[in-house]
Amino acid sequence: MSKKHPVIAVTGSSGAGTTTVKRAFEHIFFREKINAAVIEGDSFHGLSRVEFKEAVKKAEAEGNMSFSHFGPAANRFDKLAELFETYGKTGGGKKRYYIHSDEEAADIYDSINQGRHPDCFLTTNRWAYI
Repeated sequence: MSKKHPVIAVTGSSGAGTTTVKRAFEHIFFREKINAAVIEGDSFHGLSRVEFKEAVKKAEAEGNMSFSHFGPAANRFDKLAELFETYGKTGGGKKRYYIHSDEEAADIYDSINQGRHPDCFLTTNRWAYI
C-alpha cells in the first residue's frame, strides 16, 4: 500500500455486514468519481467448497478442530500479499474471482468473456486500477 494507491480492507464472517459496508464504499467512490478496485476476500480461498469439506474432515480426523475458511491452510495469502504489493507500487494487480453460482459466473463471463463453472476459481490478467 502507498499514499498514491491506498487500500481499505473490510473483514468479517458471513452475515456480519461486509457486503453492506462494501456497497456503502462503492456509493462513496461513485459519488466522488473515484475509480476503485474491489477485491473480494473469498477470491483468495485456496479450496473449492468440496475440497474444503474434505479438508475439514481430514483435519478433524487428525484432531484439528479449528480448521477454517479464515486460516492459512485454506487461503492463498501469498497471492493476496502479492496483489497488495503490486497494487501499492503500480496501482494494478492480478484479480482472482471465486464463483459461487451460475448467475455470478454469467456476470463474470459477460465482463471478461471467459466462461467458468460455479464453485471454481478464475484468475485473470486483467488489471484493476483506482
